[in-house]
Amino acid sequence: MKRSAFYIVLILLFAAGCTRDKGYEIYHRFEDKTWFRFNVLQFEIPVEQSREPVNVVFFARHDRDYPFDSLSFNMVMKTPSGEERIRECRIRIRDNSGKFLGTFRGDSCEMTINLQKEMVISRDGTLTIELENLVPRMRTTGLYGVGIRLEKP
Repeated sequence: MKRSAFYIVLILLFAAGCTRDKGYEIYHRFEDKTWFRFNVLQFEIPVEQSREPVNVVFFARHDRDYPFDSLSFNMVMKTPSGEERIRECRIRIRDNSGKFLGTFRGDSCEMTINLQKEMVISRDGTLTIELENLVPRMRTTGLYGVGIRLEKP
């Protein structure tokens, strides 16, 4: 009995050591699957100084009723060291024939784009990211939500 318990604990420790660290993720879910044009989202992510770079990734989850070929947004990123980065971004959702580019799992599909590759955090503090919907309509329907993820490259 003790021997089998030892092997089970050993296997669990080995499995835990093999899992990949996904980093930090924050997600904003939209009521009624709608992102309104002037609803600026703000994400505040606690970060620590590190020499290890991280990728700052934007992700959007949409349904099969998403009406546009892409999702455009403006991003303003403020680092704890005082840097400010502004970028206009666009994620392609459909190809030229109207077919979705991503793979659906059930009713939703997740699309991603790197906002910043291999960013080194030089100070402890809060990484603030503001996102503004740039789709030229008052309502962007078909979006379950959007989020920010910090990943190791």
